[in-house]
Amino acid sequence: MSQYISGAEALMQSLIHEGVKTVFGYPGGSIMPVFDAMFDHKNDFKQVLVRHEQGAAHAAQGYARVSGEVGVCIVTSGPGATNTITGISDAMLDSTPIVVIAGQVGASFLGTDAFQEVDFVCITQPICKWSYQIRRPEDVAWAVARAFYIARSGRPGPVVLDFARNAQVGKVEYQPASIPVQRGFIPVPDTDANSIVEAARLINEAHRPLLLSGQGVTLADAQEELLAFVEKADIPVGCTLLGLSTIPSAHPLYKGMLGMHGNLAPNVKTNECDVLIAVGMRFDDRVTGNLATYAKQAKVIHLDIDPAEINKNVHADVAVLGNCKQTLALLTEAIKPAKHTEWIESFEPLHEKECQAVIEPALFPKEGPIKMGEVVSMVSAATKDSAVLVTDVGQNQLMAARYFRYTTKRSMISSGGLGTMGFSLPAAIGATFGAPSRTICAFMGDGGIQMNIQEFGTIMESGAPVKIILLNNNYLGNVRQWQQLFFNGRYSCTPMVNPHYGTIASAYGIPSQAVTQREDLPAAIDKMLSTPGAYLLEVAIQEDENVMPMTPPGGTVSQMLPFDSIQ
Repeated sequence: MSQYISGAEALMQSLIHEGVKTVFGYPGGSIMPVFDAMFDHKNDFKQVLVRHEQGAAHAAQGYARVSGEVGVCIVTSGPGATNTITGISDAMLDSTPIVVIAGQVGASFLGTDAFQEVDFVCITQPICKWSYQIRRPEDVAWAVARAFYIARSGRPGPVVLDFARNAQVGKVEYQPASIPVQRGFIPVPDTDANSIVEAARLINEAHRPLLLSGQGVTLADAQEELLAFVEKADIPVGCTLLGLSTIPSAHPLYKGMLGMHGNLAPNVKTNECDVLIAVGMRFDDRVTGNLATYAKQAKVIHLDIDPAEINKNVHADVAVLGNCKQTLALLTEAIKPAKHTEWIESFEPLHEKECQAVIEPALFPKEGPIKMGEVVSMVSAATKDSAVLVTDVGQNQLMAARYFRYTTKRSMISSGGLGTMGFSLPAAIGATFGAPSRTICAFMGDGGIQMNIQEFGTIMESGAPVKIILLNNNYLGNVRQWQQLFFNGRYSCTPMVNPHYGTIASAYGIPSQAVTQREDLPAAIDKMLSTPGAYLLEVAIQEDENVMPMTPPGGTVSQMLPFDSIQ
């Protein structure tokens, strides 16, 4: 039997109807009726008070990325709303399903420059899948159902609901809304049967095939289908940054990470393969390098759910549209079993070359300061390679991506497209709620940690058991590396005078340890992982260490520093 309730309570009922388990938020004047309604629903979903609205958006992202569910954050109008813009943009570029609900002044005040009024719908339209202003309580259930449907369907992404105050307090006869029909919105395009036939023909005829696995595999939950496909066709696999953990690191067909700081072998072989199969990836410039020299010898098969990605950067000889969980299964059925032993073995000399020049010195230094790679590798080993990696942006991100190892899907969370410093700490907090049974290891640098360090307060209040690994080199490390290599060593605004992080952590009740000597590192990692709850492990690392190998900006992926000659 229906009943009249406030628009704010209708929002609560709609969130419960959508199966929401956790909400990240920060209250304020224009959203107060919603937070008042939340008071009566503490047993229906977790309510996490962040310390900054940007943190709320990133926490919702971390929750969504590790759980596969829609992340939710609720904030007030004006600066509360605009503080989420970085997280919304980040979620859009990385196809992360979140719903951001922002308060707004009453409908009668719109356009009057009322206190904390901003045109949030117009601001966010270019950076989300859908942005809508709720002006009547009668529209709450419909808008929420549509928001969650759009956020999670097709290629996922962020949705914004701008909730006018009068709609929050007005009364409505609430009925749960079903998924509305969206005219003109085709979340999953039909798969052309001919594209499967033609792609299978190219794969069957290939002598040197290579598959590039992107985050679309994770978003489609298609890891098993990916493995079945590459094992039947005997195809080596390279992963994009966000495609890491779509295939176990120890799998014999996995050949490493692609891109500017990826592994030598898959990058070089991109320009040697005869068929390049891209699955759920968008040919980002950090993966392709100079497009004029990228995979020109190869026939390209592109599997994607978003037609806009086809031919956007790299021409596709065959485009296979659809959800890759289905299209990979169709391709697996259509192809013949194959063996590409000689081609796969040709990756090994390049891997050995990288091992000798880069990997072994990074993981097993005999003397000198602690290196980033050895910290990452030791943490991964101590978790039996089963933890969730959450990175910030910069050298810590690239080293963690290179040297962390993955046995479980949905184990890599990073800001890929936008490259947001300050992402890791709040995203890791969100991840602890999205995967409470897993260990969440958040790597960050001394620059990124300070951008959202206030979220230590969220950890203190919520008890989020984030294992924070701070790689401290007293520099904005990635910028310093570029200044060294491409700006004649002119270190403008990159050396950092840092606070005592252990003291700050202690103020928030977070235990910590600082390590400066290599021999103390194993015991410190064990202590971090065995200590219940959150922990800060600060490691003093080599100040001038660079992330190698590296494709110089504008260079070709098959030519990477420090290798003068690839062959």
